[in-house]
Amino acid sequence: MTINRKTGLLMTVFFALLMFPLAGLAQDKSKAQLETNKRVVKEFYDLAFNKKNPKEAAAKYFGPSYTQHHPLAADGPQAFVEFATWLTQTNPELKVNIKKVVAEGNLVTLFSHFDVKPGDRGMASFDMFRLEKGKLVEHWGFDIPVPEKTASGNSLF
Repeated sequence: MTINRKTGLLMTVFFALLMFPLAGLAQDKSKAQLETNKRVVKEFYDLAFNKKNPKEAAAKYFGPSYTQHHPLAADGPQAFVEFATWLTQTNPELKVNIKKVVAEGNLVTLFSHFDVKPGDRGMASFDMFRLEKGKLVEHWGFDIPVPEKTASGNSLF
């Protein structure tokens, strides 16, 4: 069977129209997954630091392994629990305010203000998490003290 040019063009248009909605569905699914990943990371942070329950946060949100790239914390869920427990017990008035959340692929980045105690400028925190199957499996992060003023005059937040 030979397909003439007109039939070939019609078939191409037909398949393009058929595939267009499917491409949109895939894009919607990707957007939904990004939003889910952002929600998971924000809930994890809130439970670990604001509700001061790092043990439950690790049990609920960590994958089977947890690779750490923060300069003050070791690898693994237990190391996180020990570090976050120390941080929240040492700073009982600690409140974390997430200022920015960005997600791409399986990565979620937070920019947060750690209010250590009233009257203190606190710490600016950058954290990036890698997720697998909805669980946190890797973390990069660093913190800097919030300066009294910046060279630009703009707030860090």
